[in-house]
Amino acid sequence: MVNEGILPRAALRQVEARLTEAGCPDADFDAAELFRLAVGADARLATAPLTAAQAAQLEALTARRADREPLQYLCGSWPFLDFELAVGPGVLCPRADTEVVAEAAAELLQGVPHPKVLDLCAGTGCLGLGVQRFCPAAEVTSLEKSPAAFAYLTRNARLPNGLHLTPVQGDLFTYWETLPEGELDLIVSNPPYLTAAEMGQLQPEVAQEPAMALAAGEDGLVFYRALAEHYQRALRPGGALALEIGWQQREAVTALLAANGWVDITCRKDYGGNDRCILARRSYP
Repeated sequence: MVNEGILPRAALRQVEARLTEAGCPDADFDAAELFRLAVGADARLATAPLTAAQAAQLEALTARRADREPLQYLCGSWPFLDFELAVGPGVLCPRADTEVVAEAAAELLQGVPHPKVLDLCAGTGCLGLGVQRFCPAAEVTSLEKSPAAFAYLTRNARLPNGLHLTPVQGDLFTYWETLPEGELDLIVSNPPYLTAAEMGQLQPEVAQEPAMALAAGEDGLVFYRALAEHYQRALRPGGALALEIGWQQREAVTALLAANGWVDITCRKDYGGNDRCILARRSYP
């Protein structure tokens, strides 16, 4: 129990020990973040004993994290590239792996002066905004089905650094029907891609993220099938597609795209050396 009057470093040690006992990975980092949230200072620099309000806040945050609530949800925002996004229960937490997808996708827009970009299954909007961070001229539309996630997408639609997107609530499985042919330069997506078996083996933190943003049927490919079959016509000839994938899905997703006439199919790895991003283009004239 974090009590009034405890010194900052003692409080930090106590919180870290409790998180370690609860099985939280990176307990030292999490403890420092919880202290910063509760006290508004870095525990390494703070010297004043905690007030009653600070101790109560730190205790409440520690209890929630020990129950394996994601740290991102407790913070209420999380960095992606060099900007912050609103995040919380009901939306998938931004991840560093998706930064690789954003960078790879933006590279496909080289030489396109005012690209039109569609981000499907957008969640917080991190992928579409990430593309715009690398390509400021990009006009980004971001689609999200979940009402809870759409609320965060709307909050992130215009950021203090000037990044912005147009949020649209809709379903990837039918949205393609509304798109005119040949108007987009890039489609990006980090769709749900976990198999039924993987959904039964989630880490405790991931299990508190929305299943709607994770589950993709028995084989984890239902969203990729829809993307491969229905979205090529919305791109201009030679227009690009960038998809985040699970680390074991390179061959399956590549085969789906090839079977549906996509060309120039390649794969990028994430920072851990795992297959993470499939790139492709609509066939050329």
